[in-house]
Amino acid sequence: MKKHILIILVTLILSGYPSAITNSLLHKTAVSPDGGISAAHAAEAPFCKVKRVWVTAYTSTPEETDETPFLTANNTIVEDGIIAANFLPFGTKVQIPAVFGDKVFTVTDRMHVRKRNFVDVWMSEKDDALAFGIRRAEIVILD
Repeated sequence: MKKHILIILVTLILSGYPSAITNSLLHKTAVSPDGGISAAHAAEAPFCKVKRVWVTAYTSTPEETDETPFLTANNTIVEDGIIAANFLPFGTKVQIPAVFGDKVFTVTDRMHVRKRNFVDVWMSEKDDALAFGIRRAEIVILD
């Protein structure tokens, strides 16, 4: 399997495909039932992308958001299971297995433009977000 992916990747690079496409292919990883993501998602998506990012947490307080602290950037109300990320499209489902196990998060918010390799998890309590701090972890991009 890895040999086939490498051949495809080399072919794409030599044929002049944009580096964004070939770079994303470099990080594609096969999913196995014991690979840290739920069996339901493994059955739906035989491949997923794994990316190492900084993970932080935020709450709906005015000093952490804009003048509408309970609305996300795509106009949904904040709730458990949402994240902010600038490098993923709205609606993308991700997991952070090392920190949250099989829990699935949905990208519905954005961060400050300078945050390029960050995922910000929404939490209801400021104390929980502060205690969470900042962590380096792999995220599994499901779709």
